[in-house]
Amino acid sequence: MKSKLEQIRAKVLSQITDCDTTDRLNEIRVSILGKKGELTDLLKSMKDVQPEERPKVGQMVNEARTEIEKLLEERKAKLEKALREARMKAEVIDVTLPADRRKLGHRHPDSIALEEVERIFVGMGYEVVEGPEVERDYYNFEALNIPADHPAKDEQDTFYITGDILLRTQTSGVQVHEMEKGKLPIRMIAPGRVFRSDEVDATHSPCFHQIEGLVIDRHITFADLKGTLAEFARALFGEETKVKFRPHHFPFTEPSAEMDVTCFKCGGKGCRFCKGSGWIEILGCGMVHPHVLEMSGIDPEEYTGFAFGVGLERIALLKYEIDDMRLLYENDIRFLRQF
Repeated sequence: MKSKLEQIRAKVLSQITDCDTTDRLNEIRVSILGKKGELTDLLKSMKDVQPEERPKVGQMVNEARTEIEKLLEERKAKLEKALREARMKAEVIDVTLPADRRKLGHRHPDSIALEEVERIFVGMGYEVVEGPEVERDYYNFEALNIPADHPAKDEQDTFYITGDILLRTQTSGVQVHEMEKGKLPIRMIAPGRVFRSDEVDATHSPCFHQIEGLVIDRHITFADLKGTLAEFARALFGEETKVKFRPHHFPFTEPSAEMDVTCFKCGGKGCRFCKGSGWIEILGCGMVHPHVLEMSGIDPEEYTGFAFGVGLERIALLKYEIDDMRLLYENDIRFLRQF
């Protein structure tokens, strides 16, 4: 047994010394110390040793095992160190080379404009509310005083999913959802994507964004509407901005108006940007129609309110003097990096 141990030890020492890879070193470990290794087989033959000799032989086997394991670990450490040094020499980095500059993204013009509008209205005590983009016909049209046979329904080329389900054409439906909750008073704006079957050109897109506002409370008048929107225009376009209201018609408001602001390019004198008029149309607004209040469970004898709607892209186009709406959606980095 002692002679056999010496033979195994001598052979292993020679193999470990000549080993030049960690994979080969692992093979040696398995061949000697594995379940079917030579040293393991030697331990299995202990049953053939005289009982009084077993402690001594067992000690010899354990000492040999400990020595072999130590030699294996030492050789492994040397091989890994050599491998690491070789890799470091092969992967030398020239720190004098110029580094690649990372291009950081930033907010889209629409996002910048939306954040500014939200900041203005939140500062006036409004709440920002969102709603579903896939809406029922009732909330998109009927609850806004636009029944099935109303001409205004034909003017909005709508994407219908079923006879009653559609992609919303306006965010006014969010206002109806809020009114139905019955939590009065209401001061809110509803920004979001809307969809209409329009051809893509410099001023139209089948998918764009709207911001609609709603105030419902006791004793709300058209004067409150004018004062609110005038303050909004001054905060957005500058303190010198003036507003003008022109009579208009919307099914869900009565009376209704469109609001113009003085051209912030020429100060109202007239230029190419405002087509010589000195004014730029920016939004539609009006007092909430009593029937709209009634359909949402609000008593029009006790409560009144006003609503307004503005296209987010229109604000971005005007504010940043962009003459083609398509530029906002083409993801051209040469255009977007200007903001």
